[in-house]
Amino acid sequence: AFDLDLKASSPPRFALTIFLRSILKMKSAIFASLLAAASAFAPASQKASSTALKAFEDELGAQPPLGFWDPLGLVADGDQEKFDRLRYVEIKHGRICMLGVVGYLVNKAGIYLPGDINMSGTKFSDLGSGWDASFAVGAPGALQVLAFVGALELAFMKDATGENEFVGDFRNGFIDFGWDSFDEETKMTKRAVELNQGRAAQMGLLGLMVHDKLGNVDTLVPPF
Repeated sequence: AFDLDLKASSPPRFALTIFLRSILKMKSAIFASLLAAASAFAPASQKASSTALKAFEDELGAQPPLGFWDPLGLVADGDQEKFDRLRYVEIKHGRICMLGVVGYLVNKAGIYLPGDINMSGTKFSDLGSGWDASFAVGAPGALQVLAFVGALELAFMKDATGENEFVGDFRNGFIDFGWDSFDEETKMTKRAVELNQGRAAQMGLLGLMVHDKLGNVDTLVPPF
């Protein structure tokens, strides 16, 4: 469109032609640069996702209907050590929440430890349940709970002997409950059950905490 006879063109028209050609070349160069940048980044992202999928698609917990699901890309780089750390945290939080849900429901059913919780004569049954029970425990009682949890965290709830078979195995050569008598398929099934129940318990305990604060748990949990 711009192959003009420059000799026959007037100086203004010649200058306009040069200007338009410069604009076209500049736009072409910018487009080529953007295209090159896009092609450079796209395969890397796809490669990272593909690497993570191949690395963890057969891991415990990657099951139908979602399979291996990492929407935040936390292990998109395929780092096994990072995956094991996150799995350890998931299992631990799941175990805590399973105990928390059971404890909440037991207290909600009116079942408490016998006796008094402190020297002033406050009974365990006087504490109530949920948030009310948490705030009703005095400072000495709260410190005892904190010390107990700290002892578990530092001394027991970890691979202290280096003989664990998998992430979350805290037997430490002491407690077995017949685990070594199971075949590999049974072990994987039990581990999958624990993982799924822990995931459900984390959501369940969060729901209980929210509705307990709202004061409408009784409309969700049938009376015992």
